Amino acid sequence: MDTERLFDFVSGLWDAEIVPQLVEYIRIPNKSPMFDAKWAEHGYMDAAVKLMEDWARSKLSQLPGATLEVIQLEGRTPLIYIEVPGASDDTVMLYGHLDKQPEMTGWADDLGPWKPVIKGDKLYGRGGADDGYAIFGSLAALLALHEQGVPHARCVVMIEACEESGSYDLPYYVDHLAPRIGNPSLVVCLDSGCANYDQLWLTTSLRGMTGGNLTVQVLEEGVHSGDASGVVPSSFRILRELLSRLEDPVTGQIKPKELYVEIPAQRVEQARVSAEVLGTDIYNKFPWVDGMQPVTKDLAELVLNRTWRPQLSVTGVGGMPPLDSAGNVLRPETSVKLSVRVPPTLSGAKAGEFIKQLLEADPPYGAKVTFKLEKDGSGWNAPQLSPWLEQAVADASQHYFGMPAAYMGEGGSIPFMGMLGEKFPKAQFLITGVLGPHSNAHGPNEFLHIPTGKKVTMVVAEVVARHFQEGSKA
Repeated sequence: MDTERLFDFVSGLWDAEIVPQLVEYIRIPNKSPMFDAKWAEHGYMDAAVKLMEDWARSKLSQLPGATLEVIQLEGRTPLIYIEVPGASDDTVMLYGHLDKQPEMTGWADDLGPWKPVIKGDKLYGRGGADDGYAIFGSLAALLALHEQGVPHARCVVMIEACEESGSYDLPYYVDHLAPRIGNPSLVVCLDSGCANYDQLWLTTSLRGMTGGNLTVQVLEEGVHSGDASGVVPSSFRILRELLSRLEDPVTGQIKPKELYVEIPAQRVEQARVSAEVLGTDIYNKFPWVDGMQPVTKDLAELVLNRTWRPQLSVTGVGGMPPLDSAGNVLRPETSVKLSVRVPPTLSGAKAGEFIKQLLEADPPYGAKVTFKLEKDGSGWNAPQLSPWLEQAVADASQHYFGMPAAYMGEGGSIPFMGMLGEKFPKAQFLITGVLGPHSNAHGPNEFLHIPTGKKVTMVVAEVVARHFQEGSKA
């Protein structure tokens, strides 16, 4: 394979077609079902699917025998399913998603979640990097191989529309399509992150996630705080006490040992190496306020904290009026939305049930305490790379990034990976992505680093080609 020719083909396709398509995709507010209960009625998800479907269909003639189908099981989000015949019956699965996180506040004045803006080599807006580019990158990689006549195995592309809600629809599609999917020996996922834009980063693990809404109710209605304070316990104080069962309020460490696992020695060593490569960039990438510091200056510990240890985030609050309309009232209830990241090898479902029991048991003062679970996604720990894949990744990183490949776990979740790991235990995994420093997925000012998107596409093309070569030796 001519790597320079591959570079020119992929770069040209990104500039001429993929970036303009992503610009239009960013304009569509197709929030994941968890954040838009009327998503089907609004039609934004269908619009995003149509945009991707139309572009993909325009390329099928360049992939002989390729087929595309938009599948929608009753009551579920749609799924784009593409099959590309290959020179062998072995199967490569390429995965991505098209649903988006909600708007979030704090965008710069000239930016916005549904307002695509290109500044230099960055495309700003919600969803371009997470994970709108996946279908374009996957097909571009295959088109690049066909442009050179380089053989590859049969490829299946699956783009779901429920990932940001925990992929709860996806198992039904995997079962529905099982006879057509076959038994993939290589799974490619482009929904992960990179610790810098200088080299290829492979994701070695993903944390799971659980969480939901915790509500503490003490009254049927609000009352004068001067009359009730000191008599009626504050719902906020009780909520703080309950959260302290889960998290140490001083250190931020999760207290129950049931939410920890033993970290594999290889992952500890990889964390050490990643810390050496990245240095203080591990925490400097965040938009700290002046004088703020990370929880520790031990860089390897920071890597392990975000990849293998449980952590709590409070992501929403209910029952509190805005500051400018908050009177002297002892409020009847307080609610918070909890997002709990759990270690890669811990069951998300079991963790959620444990947390529910922990928070609801023996409520202080007899308050009405409810924890409504709404998230359940187990993590994933990658199998050891086969020698051919490890070498292919090393070569591809040098060819297109000019740097060695690096390995690190990710703190986020891709529920599909855990599911695939169970269904296809012998498969190899290439999990990577473009979400690097300051790209701020889920937050304000999210962007796609276009050069990294191009290079990741090139890496996928080379690895898929090497996968076929390895299979032909067997």
